[in-house]
Amino acid sequence: MNTLVLTAHPDLSSSSINQRWFKALSNVTGITTRDLTAIGGPAMQFDPTIEQALLQKADRVVLQFPFYWYSSPPVLKAWLDQVLLPGFAYGPGGNKLRGKELMLAISTGGPAESYAADSYNSFSMSEFLAPFQQTANMVGMTYLSPFVLHSAMGSDQALIEDSITSVISHVTTPELPVAL
Repeated sequence: MNTLVLTAHPDLSSSSINQRWFKALSNVTGITTRDLTAIGGPAMQFDPTIEQALLQKADRVVLQFPFYWYSSPPVLKAWLDQVLLPGFAYGPGGNKLRGKELMLAISTGGPAESYAADSYNSFSMSEFLAPFQQTANMVGMTYLSPFVLHSAMGSDQALIEDSITSVISHVTTPELPVAL
């Protein structure tokens, strides 16, 4: 399986979690990793021809990012806007992603229990992530269960180390459940 991991972190070098995931995933056979902030630069400009060619080679696409104001960092939105174009991802002739898999690998600052209707964040993670699921639906991809590490900012080193093994396992597991 060819997997493409697109990491969207505003400053990957300062990250305690996403940087370690990125480095670890970069060393796994069959995984291609891309730091979207480094590629897009301050203007967040992407070459759709290059990005689309990489997408076409992938069987599974992983969007890796810190959960950032209840969504992804702006660089991922810029990438989506510039790469998932009509005629490629949707619309007439836009079937190039059909049958591929989409997965999210996310770190959050808050604890898991804070993502519920009766808690601090008022909504579940699946509700917050619905736009990504709909993006997968729109372009004909299968939306797989996300990998979410909660309380990442306060994590001790043992939890961080465990998360590296866990994210690699999740990303490379061939038969993951489809997210509901």
